[in-house]
Amino acid sequence: MKINRYVDISTIERDAKKDYIDRHSPFVHCEDKATLGDPFKVSVKMGNEYTHPDDFDHFIAYVQLWNGEFMLGQASFAPGTLGNKPGHAQVDFYVVPNKDLKLTAMAFCTKHGLWQSDEIMVTVN
Repeated sequence: MKINRYVDISTIERDAKKDYIDRHSPFVHCEDKATLGDPFKVSVKMGNEYTHPDDFDHFIAYVQLWNGEFMLGQASFAPGTLGNKPGHAQVDFYVVPNKDLKLTAMAFCTKHGLWQSDEIMVTVN
């Protein structure tokens, strides 16, 4: 399966292309430092500027959080989760780190496939 990646939309000229890239991209939001053994909040939000549809045949089916090659968690969605209106699906994951983290998010759109976030490094003290 092809994995799509975010491209800096400020470098894109066409608004339709900006919309397409942004709304399908998962973005990882968290602090860059965590404490060994303490719960650590990581939010994954779909789209930064543009919202994603929530239609019966076009919606975000799942969002996953990965640490390197290990999946830490997954949230699955049914069509209509966002009230059948375009929106930003968002998931908060809580992980208890035992070493430094290399976090990425993956998300699957039922119409446009699999999308991967940029990697976020977290130092664990």
